[in-house]
Amino acid sequence: MRAALDDLPTLALFAQVVRLRSFTAAAREAGLAKSAVSKRISRLEDRLGVRLLHRTTRRLALTADGLRFYQHCAALVAAADAAHDAVAGAADVVAGVLRVNAPVTFGQLYLARALTAFLLAHPGVEVHLTADDRLVDVVEGGYDLAIRIGRLRDTSLVARRLAVDRLVVCAAPSYLARAGTPVHPEELVHHNCLRYGLIAADDEWRFRGPDGPYAVPTRGSLVASNGTILREAALAGLGLAVVPRHMIAGDLADGRLVLVLDGHRRAEIGIHALYPDRRLPARSRALLDFVTAWFADADWLALATRAPLPPPPPARPPR
Repeated sequence: MRAALDDLPTLALFAQVVRLRSFTAAAREAGLAKSAVSKRISRLEDRLGVRLLHRTTRRLALTADGLRFYQHCAALVAAADAAHDAVAGAADVVAGVLRVNAPVTFGQLYLARALTAFLLAHPGVEVHLTADDRLVDVVEGGYDLAIRIGRLRDTSLVARRLAVDRLVVCAAPSYLARAGTPVHPEELVHHNCLRYGLIAADDEWRFRGPDGPYAVPTRGSLVASNGTILREAALAGLGLAVVPRHMIAGDLADGRLVLVLDGHRRAEIGIHALYPDRRLPARSRALLDFVTAWFADADWLALATRAPLPPPPPARPPR
């Protein structure tokens, strides 16, 4: 016969009776009537088919079976206490493991620096970062925090906006010198338009006209599921690419890439931190507040070169 979940409170109550050597004291501590405690122990004995306690008017004594049984019950109570202590105060202590998910390029260019600075400030935290351009299930994956760029689709999650960016069309000067610079979206049919494979082409090559948004049919020699690959191909002069501006901020500043058709495209995208529950432990709340402050200005060129702050030097002991 195996113990049922309903038996566990009675097992803990039995351990309490033995520890206190008194039904009365155990009942008082458990907030029960003495008769109720006595009945529960009697039913436990009936269920087990053994006598656990010798009862007299003056004292309680364990039987041999009762002693063996008590040792297991006491271990159960100790394990429950240890489980409680393991998380007690976790809501107020910035320590433990944080599982984070983010897009690959954003993680490489920006989030890695922010996480490094956060970990320097909170040495009790350990971050497990997964970089993936595909949308993972935050809850099923067990992530504490996920960074999402673009349209939010999972309304079951809590979102905090970190920054706003926009999608731009860019190309290397070498490509434009060879293929010409398009001045209107319809001219893209004559260009090599590199594709991001995780979204539909009509959503990627979309522009704003006097009658509203419209898509332009395009063709291209490369389809990739990672923004860094598209950036590298554009830098090499292969063709035009649609990427978030933060991905190419340094390239634009140095002239390695230039914007094309910028007046025809004003599609803003949000960069959000998503998390499964508003009741955050201290480590999650600390990271969320930290990245919110880190990306508050959204100066992508400055953020791409921003150095994490070193931890403060240890205090010297008084002489």
